[in-house]
Amino acid sequence: MSGTWLVLPTYNEAENIVAIVQASLRELARTGDHHVLVVDDNSPDGTGRIADQLAESHEQVSVLHRPGKQGLGRAYIAGFQHGLAHGAERLMEMDSDFSHDPSDIPRLVHEAQRGADLVLGSRYIPGGGVENWGLGRRIVSRGGCLYAQAILRVPVRDLTGGFKCFDRRVLEAIGIEQMHADGYGFQIELTYRTLKAGFHVREVPIVFHERRAGQSKMSTRIATEAVWKVPALKLRLP
Repeated sequence: MSGTWLVLPTYNEAENIVAIVQASLRELARTGDHHVLVVDDNSPDGTGRIADQLAESHEQVSVLHRPGKQGLGRAYIAGFQHGLAHGAERLMEMDSDFSHDPSDIPRLVHEAQRGADLVLGSRYIPGGGVENWGLGRRIVSRGGCLYAQAILRVPVRDLTGGFKCFDRRVLEAIGIEQMHADGYGFQIELTYRTLKAGFHVREVPIVFHERRAGQSKMSTRIATEAVWKVPALKLRLP
């Protein structure tokens, strides 16, 4: 097995990709064997080309090129499947724009090494939080988590969070190839499938930051997708 693989999905992240990969490699090195997999959706700004250059100079970096923008969920699934096929023991997901702090990586990996099946970086437990968000965005994010928690009846506080560390057994068991949600809905479904399969989920506090550079990919469609997909998920996986 080859330790922890961090999957970084990218679309037009040329301003962030070098710094986020280098910072992630430094933090992952503290956890044991590691690898960074960049999953690029044919970014027009050349992100994929920059990632290829990083892979040429770092043996712990590789790039998975996809033909076009197909959504965050599809990018993560492709990255997870690639990592599993190459022997990853644990697979992480994290944003590529520094909204998740790479310095938190060792804490998530440590909890996974201690036996948690899924470790989730949580904004909504004591010690967690968000920075530089307006009231509207705070209401949408927190309200979305509470809505999903109430319908699905699960104890996890940050169901829409996208900073996670999975034991490979989880991703092999929960049927990721059957998932079709994106954005918030994808993150909710990942965690819910994990819980329904009987795995242990542990939340650790993180502070979520606004992206350093570039433009957010989150759209109104993705944000509202969970409104109807959460009840549908409950019906499919009661």
